[in-house]
Amino acid sequence: GLIFYDTKVTVMNRVLNATVQRTADHAAPEITLDPLEIVGGEIRSSENSYFCQAARQLACVPSSQLCVKLASGGDPTYAFNIRFTGEEVHGTSGSFRHFLWQVCKELQSSSLSLLLLCPSSAVNKNKGRYILTPSPITYAEEQLFHFFGQLLGIAIRADVPLPLDLLPSFWKTLVGEPLDPDVDLQEADILTYNYVKKFENINDETELEALCAEIASQHLATESPDCPNKPCCKFTYLTMTGEEVELCPRGRHIPVAWENKDVYAAAIQSLRMRELQTPECMTAVRAGLGSIIPLQLLTTLTPLEMELRTCGLPYINLEFLKAHTMYQVGLMETDQHIEFFWSALELFTQEELCKFIKFACNQERIPFTCPCKDGGPDTAHVPPYPMKIAPPDGAAG
Repeated sequence: GLIFYDTKVTVMNRVLNATVQRTADHAAPEITLDPLEIVGGEIRSSENSYFCQAARQLACVPSSQLCVKLASGGDPTYAFNIRFTGEEVHGTSGSFRHFLWQVCKELQSSSLSLLLLCPSSAVNKNKGRYILTPSPITYAEEQLFHFFGQLLGIAIRADVPLPLDLLPSFWKTLVGEPLDPDVDLQEADILTYNYVKKFENINDETELEALCAEIASQHLATESPDCPNKPCCKFTYLTMTGEEVELCPRGRHIPVAWENKDVYAAAIQSLRMRELQTPECMTAVRAGLGSIIPLQLLTTLTPLEMELRTCGLPYINLEFLKAHTMYQVGLMETDQHIEFFWSALELFTQEELCKFIKFACNQERIPFTCPCKDGGPDTAHVPPYPMKIAPPDGAAG
């Protein structure tokens, strides 16, 4: 926390350029995607998603081939080239950025099961934010998490921010920071957080009985074996994926009582914290990321900085965009139609601005920092910034 973010980025960029493994005499790996597989918006099976199509084809490409120098200049070097079946595309940049955008949409949809909407979003807190799906993983899923990690590294080298909305707990675990049982649980699952707090704050047995009765009215809780009419909770709880699990051996047969209520609350809390850390999934993600960028770099970054470097900011800052816009010869910032252009953009909502950026450069977010602000030569410009405005075709009008 003592080092400025820009300083860290400078060091990081230097390290990334020093760890390039694919030299100019190696052709970039190429993958072919079939857009027809995902026609109609809803992907019929996850197998057809761009994410899985790419994961299959890149599985046999050594990761060293994906470690390229940082994107800069006119047509940057990207980890791989993309061909869309039946489509002609000029240059490699547009299709690559479109691919990353599409993959993020797939990851945050129901077609792939790698990410899960955080339970808090059901009650409008952290709406639309995701965590890694906490469940035992198969070998195939482990490969997909590994590829997901590689994509994070690929996006960092390409400096194309990924439009992913992940909870801070994901970034904390990724950079190896411990989770906070209060803050992170509250962000991810406010209902469970409140439930645990209720049990922690009970003062006597009558309150406990009332709480169990309240829970029983919401769920069909079983009656206590000793007093048939007295409702009681058992040592079980629902996982984030909706399965009922025992919080301790034979938990289904152990009622919650005054003596063990704190043990019950602590057991629920540790169940959720384990789910948030998802060690198996995170190990695969980190292994994938580590095959593209040196993991030692993460030790200097805070979780927020890691998120900014990978995903940029979820909103478009028009002043930043203006400052990084170039005008072709003959055009001035003071030209009437250029002034009209900016005042039109000022009326856009954030959603419309993201759509404009997507239209202009095939990505929804813009990098958080831009090398050109240090007065570096043009080659340091990170595509697609600065934005370039050209005069209209043809002389008339």
